[in-house]
This record gives sequence, structure tokens and C-alpha cells, in this order.
Amino acid sequence: MLRSCKYCMRVHDTKIDCGRKPAPKYFKRDNEKDKFRYTIAWKHKREEIRIRDNQLCQVCIRNLYDTLDQYTYNDVSVHHAISLADDYNRRLDNDNLITICGYHHQMAEAGKIPYKEIKKIIDEQENECT
Repeated sequence: MLRSCKYCMRVHDTKIDCGRKPAPKYFKRDNEKDKFRYTIAWKHKREEIRIRDNQLCQVCIRNLYDTLDQYTYNDVSVHHAISLADDYNRRLDNDNLITICGYHHQMAEAGKIPYKEIKKIIDEQENECT
């Protein structure tokens, strides 16, 4: 069947490769740390931490670091206090994980929220659950 090719702007059979179509780009996960984010173990642990933290940003609920809304439950994610690059063995430890919003997650990743402060909040959450 003849069609107009969106890559070479000519009319040719759809079965013919004109040579202008770009090769598909595949996402390649090079190391173990990248693969970890897609494992069932991480998905379960992430959900467990979110439930422990009531699906709320733990920094916002304490009105720390330029909080805009105290009860932030949109755009929350689970943050590793000690990053995977620094200590991969602590990737599933409850005392290394905290639920925070996207705004505070960026601040934590940039080092604007000190580790001691994050660790203090995690310890409070862990003690509350036991």
C-alpha cells in the first residue's frame, strides 16, 4: 500500500524502509540500583512506609522547611535518608525510609534538609508504630 512517509516525505510502499526512520530508543538500566526501583520487594516496602506515614508528607505535617500546606498527600513519594549510592544494603530498612512530598524530596536530595532532621522524623514515626 502506498502512503506518504512522515520521515522522508515521499510516497512509497509501507513495507519498504526508506532509511530515514530513527532507531527505537530503549531505556537501559545499567546497574543494580536502577533495577531495584522496579522490584516487587520495593513496591511492597514503599506501600508499607506510606501506610506507616498515613500517606502524608512528614515534613509538611510538622510545618518544617517552607511548608505550603500542612496536610500534603498529593505527589508523595518514599525517600531514602541514606541514598542507595551511599549504602545499598539499607534500601529496605524502615529506619531509612520516609514519605515526603515532591517539593521536600527535591530539598532532601539537594541536602537542604539535613540528614539528622530526616532521621529524627523517621525515628518518631517508627516509635509511634511500635
